[in-house]
Amino acid sequence: MAPMSYRSPLEARVAKKVTKAIHDFQLIEEGDRVMVGLSGGKDSWALLNVLHELRQRAPIDFSIVAVNVDSGYRDYKYDVISNTCAARGWEYRIEHTSIGDVMDDLLEANATPCSLCARLRRGVLYRIAADVGATKIALGHHADDFIETLLLNLFFAGTLKAMPARLVSDNGEHVVIRPLVYVSEDEARDYTQERELPVIGCCCPACGDLGLQRQRVKRLVMELDREHPGVKSSMLRALANVMPRHLLDTRLNPPAARRAAVGAAVGAAIAGVGAP
Repeated sequence: MAPMSYRSPLEARVAKKVTKAIHDFQLIEEGDRVMVGLSGGKDSWALLNVLHELRQRAPIDFSIVAVNVDSGYRDYKYDVISNTCAARGWEYRIEHTSIGDVMDDLLEANATPCSLCARLRRGVLYRIAADVGATKIALGHHADDFIETLLLNLFFAGTLKAMPARLVSDNGEHVVIRPLVYVSEDEARDYTQERELPVIGCCCPACGDLGLQRQRVKRLVMELDREHPGVKSSMLRALANVMPRHLLDTRLNPPAARRAAVGAAVGAAIAGVGAP
């Protein structure tokens, strides 16, 4: 049977990048049941649609279920999500919660509502994963998210980290994957528009307010990429090209005295093992 062709060059490009991410990081394997966190935003719609297309072409067998966590805000159009999924034959589940009602009580000083809401919704996804038999939880973070998170942590948190494409939860029970790691935000937006998927907001009062720090970083990256095309691609490659010896973390690059002490201790231990 001849391979199915993609509907457009954009879909082919997005699918190629997602396929590369799946291969590079072993994101999806034979028999996986992938639960897609579907917020109704452009990124999660793009992820769900491209995984649906790839599932029909992949040499491995895996299934998909979309899960939407309704935070409980008034006028949230979860019915648009359910109707769209049903019309396209996608398995889905809508989980209604009261996250919106507890946000003010749980929000810490200087924390952003979006980060807290994301953590709470992630907890709901973890709980539902067992109910739907999911082996992987797929989130719609794209390449720009990885880059901006790297800079946010570098500038404001004093740590050198971004996000992993594949993450095992602390308790080892869940595997979170981010198949859009090589896909740009513009590509995700254009792909969602091309496939005529309905983007909806969460109806949170703070929706769209990414916080001054994230907004500043986003503008900075956009300005740099306009002046020097390829900057974002270079930064994404840097995340996979780490040189620990050229950093200041002594856990990765111990001082010479410490290395010598560790070497002496190992030598003594080996000698002790061989002694009568």
